[in-house]
Amino acid sequence: MNRARILTLNAAVEVLDYSVPEGMPVAPGAVVEAPLGPRTIIGVVWDADRLAGGEVPDARLRPLRAVLPVPPLRPALRRLVEWTADYYCVPMAPVLRMVLASGGALAGPATVTEYRLSDTPLRRATPLRRQAVERLAGEQGSIRELAAKAGVSEAVLRGLVQQGVLLPVEVDLDRPFPRIQREHVTPALNSAQAAAAATITDAVTAQRPDAFLLDGVTGSGKTETYFEPIAAAVGAGRQVLVLLPEIALTEAFLKRFAARFGAAPVLWHSSLRSSERRRAWRAIATSPAQGGAQVVVGARSALFLPFADLGLIVVDEAHEVSFKQDDGVRYNARDVAVMRARFEGVPIVLASATPALESLHMAEQGVYRRLVLDHRFGGARMPAIDTIDLTQDKPGAGRWLAERLVVAMAERLARGEQSLLFLNRRGYAPLTLCRHCGFRFRCANCTAWLVEHRLSRRLACHHCGFETAPPNCCPECGEPDCLVACGPGVERIADEVAERLPGARVALVTSDTLSTPGRAAAFIEEAQAGAIDVIVGTQLVTKGFHFPELTLVGVVDADLGLEGGDLRAAERTYQQIAQVGGRAGRGAKPGEVLIQTRHPRSSVIAALANGDRDAFYASEVEARRHANAPPFGRWAAIIVSSEDEAEARDAARALGGARPEVPDIAVLGPAPAPLALLRGRYRYRLLLNARRTAQLQRVIRDWLGALTLPRSVRVTVDIDPYSFV
Repeated sequence: MNRARILTLNAAVEVLDYSVPEGMPVAPGAVVEAPLGPRTIIGVVWDADRLAGGEVPDARLRPLRAVLPVPPLRPALRRLVEWTADYYCVPMAPVLRMVLASGGALAGPATVTEYRLSDTPLRRATPLRRQAVERLAGEQGSIRELAAKAGVSEAVLRGLVQQGVLLPVEVDLDRPFPRIQREHVTPALNSAQAAAAATITDAVTAQRPDAFLLDGVTGSGKTETYFEPIAAAVGAGRQVLVLLPEIALTEAFLKRFAARFGAAPVLWHSSLRSSERRRAWRAIATSPAQGGAQVVVGARSALFLPFADLGLIVVDEAHEVSFKQDDGVRYNARDVAVMRARFEGVPIVLASATPALESLHMAEQGVYRRLVLDHRFGGARMPAIDTIDLTQDKPGAGRWLAERLVVAMAERLARGEQSLLFLNRRGYAPLTLCRHCGFRFRCANCTAWLVEHRLSRRLACHHCGFETAPPNCCPECGEPDCLVACGPGVERIADEVAERLPGARVALVTSDTLSTPGRAAAFIEEAQAGAIDVIVGTQLVTKGFHFPELTLVGVVDADLGLEGGDLRAAERTYQQIAQVGGRAGRGAKPGEVLIQTRHPRSSVIAALANGDRDAFYASEVEARRHANAPPFGRWAAIIVSSEDEAEARDAARALGGARPEVPDIAVLGPAPAPLALLRGRYRYRLLLNARRTAQLQRVIRDWLGALTLPRSVRVTVDIDPYSFV
């Protein structure tokens, strides 16, 4: 009797054995349907020798129901699932769910009905029907999609269907994506770009699993450099994955990609509709020789897609913290991408102007090959950098911009140039209080202050999403008109710019305002057309954008990122300010960066002002070495939470009391987390500091596996944590 071991999508019953009906073609990697009680579940046939399961007699096995019409998961992807689960101390089921990320894609080929305007004249015209006809010229989509584009109800469009004004069209959901032309445009690279591109291209051609750190200053042309090995992979009939840290970067990247290759890549991110995800997933699982996807650009989750013939991986802005997932499977996409390249046997490029200290260390150890671009492309110069000491050049009362910075902005405005102000704080003010009794507005679900968003007239928690309207009176003392905004957010800075530079056209750039690719595209178009004078933004503006007329960058509060308990605060602050400063002077005109700070002589600020990255990294390396911090040691966090505070505290103490006595692992805590209440759950943290030689994951699994905690207590493991709240 044939039997198969199935990895399911349910962590509670992760591994099950089934019998294989006669004639059913089942091999490792096949996606199958199987019975579980009265339900039908989806799973993947796994290598039985790599997955422990229960010993169930053949006679008790239930038969598989079907093999789904999708290609089997390749061995390299199955090894990646195993490694990710093992390294990050999670079950394999949630990792597999990221692989099978489109349920509709598993159902096989399908069609859908879409609609477009016909030649039939409009009868019984109403204002809304006329509006729909005007706005839908050249458009095609579902009734829902067209209704959104036309700004009318679906009922209006169904009336147009009955008139024959809208014509139904049967569309293949798996229609091929436009083909990329590797030689659509041949760019002129400088000598450093050409040498780096040739080195990576050689690895692509030879199918050698080399890891490259493309370390280039801002504006050095890293993107154009790695486009050449992408072209080589496409020419060889293989697929390419490009990971971007932010969806807001996608539109800017797509324009450059289409200009180089004549067509857009396949996109993968959370904003795709289910039909788009289905089409992309099935194209990625099909080799380019059979019409499948050639180049995929996506967020971190694209890393787990079932590529049919992967030939190259690129991680752009590889230092970015947003590559670290902070819920569910807490993986770092940069590190997992390196492992996927290793399993696939393909080269990988980590591109950054401010590489992570761990990546530089790997290059020094010879694990990565470092390729350096130390000059800007086309003769553009790096911007001049200076500090503004806020203890000496104090802004006026209720203001946050020093006079020197405002004068510099006014000069750019007079010359028709653009300025950018950076403050990594969304909203209008981080705290609202009552001037009469001192009451502070706090989230009901988190130990966090509510942030005022004056544009949308709401008080919001940036941790759990709780929102409420600002009241007219203090909820504590009842005093009317007594609420005071404390501290600045980007909305408040934008208001100050409008007040002090009345003629300036100001754009606010945050995850609130650029929440979709369409909004990001509109912002880029306006900035490139010169319709914006001053950009005020959060960390979204620190990377990816290229505006030749932008010649001034002002950092509103350089000290903000150094506050709190973030163990990587210095490195992160350096990266953010260096990246946002790199937006200045990328064209023919020289750029300037002014950094507002109260600590101009701190090591981070001094290194930025002197343009001495090597000095900063050297001092940071020594501090990390002394603390046994990454890359010399390792961290892991264990977070214990419950809706009951006493239960969370007792569980954390029980966990701490059972801590392992291992010479090369130190366990700190338990202690209340800085965010002691998050989304209605009370939280305690333990932090592990381990030597590189320690078997950290094995120790954690044995430690947690020996404890029995209440079902209402949640224990989360975060390997290589980036968040310490």
